[in-house]
Amino acid sequence: MSRVKRVAVTSPQTRLAHSRRRAPGRWRVPTLEPADAERAARMYREQRRRALPAVALMFGLLLVLTIAFTVAPGLDSVRVLGIPLSWLLLVAVPYPVMALLARWQLRRAERVERE
Repeated sequence: MSRVKRVAVTSPQTRLAHSRRRAPGRWRVPTLEPADAERAARMYREQRRRALPAVALMFGLLLVLTIAFTVAPGLDSVRVLGIPLSWLLLVAVPYPVMALLARWQLRRAERVERE
């Protein structure tokens, strides 16, 4: 009776991750000069500050939709192309608005990096 050794097939990324775990000295986190580190921290704080309006608008949108569904439960009975209006509002409104907010926020964050 012969024994067959089973070899697990892993992806290159998994092999790389395992090799890093076994040899911790081969990979080091890059460090910045003190002036660059301070600039990066300042930029990070400014980008977070500029993100607050986008996050507030997103939560406001979701709050308004929740209130609309609570106040007008009849939206379930109204159908457009056989689909309840509440479902259409839940799918068609938030995602495009969130995409626009993300694009707006990205441009604001990139502006901080250019300054």
